[in-house]
Amino acid sequence: MGINKQSDIAANLQIGPTSAGMVRIYVEAEGLELPLDFDPEEAEEIAEELRAAAEAARDIGEGTTGGGKGKGKR
Repeated sequence: MGINKQSDIAANLQIGPTSAGMVRIYVEAEGLELPLDFDPEEAEEIAEELRAAAEAARDIGEGTTGGGKGKGKR
């Protein structure tokens, strides 16, 4: 499955610190539990990537007719 392909799979996402000083991204879906641990520096890099992706998605949404919640053309 590619990043731009839609899916009907629903999942829960939790993010928080562990007692070992790591940052855990925990994904739970039907029949799947996926704990992903990152050191704080890696977690900050992921956060930067998420912010950049959110900004790019917002730009795409604003640039489409009737798209996103921004000031797109209507």
